[in-house]
Amino acid sequence: MSACWLLPLICALSAEADIFPLDSISNVSTYYFNYFYCNIWEGECQPHQDDASQQVPVGDLWPGFPQDYTGLLHQWYCSLGQCCESGDCRITNNITGLAKDLQTKLHGQHLVQSVVLKAVQGFINSPESNKPLTLSFHGWTGTGKNFVARLIADNLYRDGVKSECVRLFIAPFHFPHARLLDTYKLREAIRDLVLRCPQTLFVFDEAEKLHPGLIDAIKPYMDHYDNVDGVSYRRAIFIFLSNIGGATINDVALDFWHSGQNREDIGMEDLEHRLRAETLETQGGFAQSELMSDHLIDFFVPFLPLEYRHVKLCARDAYAARGLEADEATLDEVAKAMLYVPKEERLFSAQGCKSIPQRINFFLP
Repeated sequence: MSACWLLPLICALSAEADIFPLDSISNVSTYYFNYFYCNIWEGECQPHQDDASQQVPVGDLWPGFPQDYTGLLHQWYCSLGQCCESGDCRITNNITGLAKDLQTKLHGQHLVQSVVLKAVQGFINSPESNKPLTLSFHGWTGTGKNFVARLIADNLYRDGVKSECVRLFIAPFHFPHARLLDTYKLREAIRDLVLRCPQTLFVFDEAEKLHPGLIDAIKPYMDHYDNVDGVSYRRAIFIFLSNIGGATINDVALDFWHSGQNREDIGMEDLEHRLRAETLETQGGFAQSELMSDHLIDFFVPFLPLEYRHVKLCARDAYAARGLEADEATLDEVAKAMLYVPKEERLFSAQGCKSIPQRINFFLP
């Protein structure tokens, strides 16, 4: 689109300078200027300069400012694809997409599909929530905990896990030494991100290895406070991923199988209280933290062990991700190559679907 009208617009803005002093122009001017300078005129931006205010100005931009000019400016800006219903182009909150992804890409996890969707949708649709959303994912490796966290990020944020509104922490990697807790500056990292993004997502992988002092340091951010030191954390989402309770979840699934019941009949009432109890009894940061004693985790989400049929679906998806279509015989071969437990029943994949994308290499022509 031609921007030939920009010059007269700028002149018009200059002519209005006496009426509208510079100190009266809000961050809306900073927002538009940064976009023009960094993206249209390709100026040399400082880091995060173009992120100083990602919120698209709407409504009455400058009181008394000629609406012809502001309307023209806003219309042109939106024509570049920079306007969003959420007011922040980094945030998409695609609940329909999340529901579809959970239904079609996640296998064997009916509890996760239901609980995660309702929890996230309820939080997104309640802007006046009295606390951040805090979820704790539990289950064996390869059952989909990281995968679901990624699906949430992909559907709530334009850039998914690469969004500047999303942070992933891996406990043994980011916080390996208990004696260095003060040097990790986790509180500062969370505070800075919340100040930059109106809706943030924090994911803590291998959360059972977090030091209790580290969890308690950020516990106020997950509590029922209007703000902490002048900053509100009520629009943040915290997700903890843990292997705690994996054996308990498997035992319940195995009991249902032995009794001839469908795994889809397993309900949250069969597992959530057991997960909470086991988390309190397990050695590690969770059990000793105020996060548990103050009941700040909204949902303990169980990931069930995956069966042979689920492994075949994962293999199908892995082939499709490479643009290939595998026949049933090939999918069976991939699934049979996995290790299944317990020894007698050989019912659950010991690694879930974690190694499937690598294992299909063996079966490629």
